[in-house]
Amino acid sequence: MTRPIIVFDLDGTLVDTAPDLLDSLNHSLAASHIAAVDEAGFRRFVGHGGRVMIERAHAAQQRSLDVEEHDRLLKLFLDHYTLNIPGKSRPYPGVVEAIARFENAGYLLAICTNKYEANSLALIEALGLTKHFAAIAGQDTFAFRKPDPRHLIETIKLAGGDPDRALMVGDSQTDIDTAKAAGIPVVAVDFGYTDRHVREFEPSAVISHFDALTLDLAQRLIAAAAN
Repeated sequence: MTRPIIVFDLDGTLVDTAPDLLDSLNHSLAASHIAAVDEAGFRRFVGHGGRVMIERAHAAQQRSLDVEEHDRLLKLFLDHYTLNIPGKSRPYPGVVEAIARFENAGYLLAICTNKYEANSLALIEALGLTKHFAAIAGQDTFAFRKPDPRHLIETIKLAGGDPDRALMVGDSQTDIDTAKAAGIPVVAVDFGYTDRHVREFEPSAVISHFDALTLDLAQRLIAAAAN
């Protein structure tokens, strides 16, 4: 029988990358003479990616932004972020212990993220976690990305897993909608990057710490989805 698999989102789920993404945002904004954003106020936009963050920052300061300038600032953002991996980014409390818990129980582990694949691989490698994941799929790994359910399903297959014995863990509506569309149960963490509480998107379960991602919870959700 195929081993069960846990598929994690990356930013805002496994790793708190907000400090570095916001640093890169402010680096790009400086090139356009835009004031730096406040971390507390902008964390909720981090999960939407650099392009949206740049757009929201300009809108907040009532500054216009044409397509050419938007593209230029996005390149500055991405270059700065890439050159500074891992920066201040760290796994959330309990992540390393949860990885060990599921590995010891025979689970496969994978990452399905809308972060670029190269940056995802670089971040996980810099944090010393690569060996734990059977697959790491980014937004450009396939010809589709979350919330397209194929992104999740193909990540599972790439890892050697079975979608019928899978669980998704994420922090956003995108993650929850993706898992639902794939017919896969989803646990939402409530400490990630979203401007609405994840409970509103009706995941299979909500946790506030990785200690709550237990073997019993995973087994119950996978079994319930199979019935």
